[in-house]
Amino acid sequence: MPYRDCVGIAVFNPAGEVFVGQRAAGKSGALDYSWQFPQGGIDKDEEPIDAALRELYEETSISQISILTAAPDWIFYDLPDELLGKALKGKYRGQRQKWFAVLYEGDGTDIDVLNPGGGEHPSEFVAWKWLPLDEVLPLIVPFKRDAYQKVLDAFKKVPRQLQAEGGKGRDA
Repeated sequence: MPYRDCVGIAVFNPAGEVFVGQRAAGKSGALDYSWQFPQGGIDKDEEPIDAALRELYEETSISQISILTAAPDWIFYDLPDELLGKALKGKYRGQRQKWFAVLYEGDGTDIDVLNPGGGEHPSEFVAWKWLPLDEVLPLIVPFKRDAYQKVLDAFKKVPRQLQAEGGKGRDA
């Protein structure tokens, strides 16, 4: 089985905290660890950065951002055996993700995870919050934690840089 090409977006606020959303499945108890960063598939002939901006808007309504940096390498995760053939439409063994860090430049009123994109897209999250980067990993579903650790490592300088530069950090 191949990997599905995807993007992930770590959205930082000017204080250096990162956005996490609670997946809808978690509210029903289907997942013990239901928080994650916005992420999604790359469409055919779509560049990863374009997919990241699209997915971010489709999942959160966030469009007021500036790109800070990208993880240097693609980050992979494998589905656990019990989800193979079921999750990811049953076609993939896991995901190959290109990750981006962005600075959120809105005032918070535009973030809408319940009716993303003005209600044009299905809700993937039931709640969201800002967290320090070092508090994210325990909230992530266990089979994705190694991948998330690589994401956190790639962006670990971002919060300090944003704080030091008053929320205007670039190329962390």
